[in-house]
Amino acid sequence: MNIAVLVDSFKGSLSSLEAGNIIKDSILEINDKENIKVMPVADGGEGMVESLADLKGASETELVVKDPLLRNIKAKYIILDNKNIHPEKVAIIEMSAAAGITLISDSLSPMEASTYGVGDIIIDALDRGVKSFIVGIGGSATNDGGVGMLTRLGVDFLNDKGKKIHPSALGIKELDKIDISNMDSRLNDCKFAVACDVTNPLTGPNGSAHVFGPQKGASPKQVEEINDLHCKLYEKTREIINDADSEYPGSGAAGGLGYAFKNYLDAELSSGIKIILDLLKAEDIIRETDIVITGEGRLDKQSAYGKTPIGVAKLAKKYGKTVIAFSGVASNEAEVVNEEGIDAFFPIIGEVIELKEAMDKEVARENLRRCVKQVFRLIYKIK
Repeated sequence: MNIAVLVDSFKGSLSSLEAGNIIKDSILEINDKENIKVMPVADGGEGMVESLADLKGASETELVVKDPLLRNIKAKYIILDNKNIHPEKVAIIEMSAAAGITLISDSLSPMEASTYGVGDIIIDALDRGVKSFIVGIGGSATNDGGVGMLTRLGVDFLNDKGKKIHPSALGIKELDKIDISNMDSRLNDCKFAVACDVTNPLTGPNGSAHVFGPQKGASPKQVEEINDLHCKLYEKTREIINDADSEYPGSGAAGGLGYAFKNYLDAELSSGIKIILDLLKAEDIIRETDIVITGEGRLDKQSAYGKTPIGVAKLAKKYGKTVIAFSGVASNEAEVVNEEGIDAFFPIIGEVIELKEAMDKEVARENLRRCVKQVFRLIYKIK
């Protein structure tokens, strides 16, 4: 049989490639004649860089950037240089590396938090000759509408005295004029694919401030204020970009960072797993397989909303393939994934153990190996 293995990382224990190779080796222990292709995948959320770091031609880059409160921190991203995957160098970036909520979890600042550091990473990639970008924008601490990132990229957000505003939602209070004439000209030749698995607009009751602001520390009063500031940003943007769209699905992602990417950088906003599967040309592999194996650390009802296993399953079902998923654990509501294309899923944990022990790399490795072997013993018996 031809078997394709596309599993996300089992966060905290196994990387995407490690898990995939364990599955491959376990099947080959039973039948060494199988043709098995393993591809590391991710859904664009936190952990994307780690999951894809094992791709052939990927190199990790570390640099000093500004965190959400404009303090110096180190951040990492990947440059993928493999012409068999993509004709150009590709920067794979997580915005959370520079502007993530975990970076300031003990000092949330919904008005002052900035995406400036995301711009730091983009500039570094430009300096290294990158023209194609994949950016995951999950897990943000910010509500700045992308003003911070755009400021770093050369856009001037000015007050009525011609001075630059603070690169945050707070700064938008003073915003009088936007000038894009100094934006880094190299961006004109760049393409941005933004992994965005929410469809919220920038403003309104379903917009960034109302839906995501509270989890970033915004009080009810601040939620209304941030929404008004996003409306102001939109109106000021319309003065220089006539077709600016605050309603485009995903504009409200990451505190409005999706809006900045779409309107200022002409980015494609789409499902993270779709972007990654397209990058890896996974459809060509899946088309020729008999069984597709996917999975992630935890399967639950949230898995049905744009997570890796469902993205893989939907593509596999386009060609009528059998889909099996393995997971560290599965919640009582995980059966919803069966309605989304996964024919059967198997949690790998056997006996009851502590979470810390279950996430130990060697324990997870053995649990996954044992589970895969038992599933395929059954498959071969039935065949």
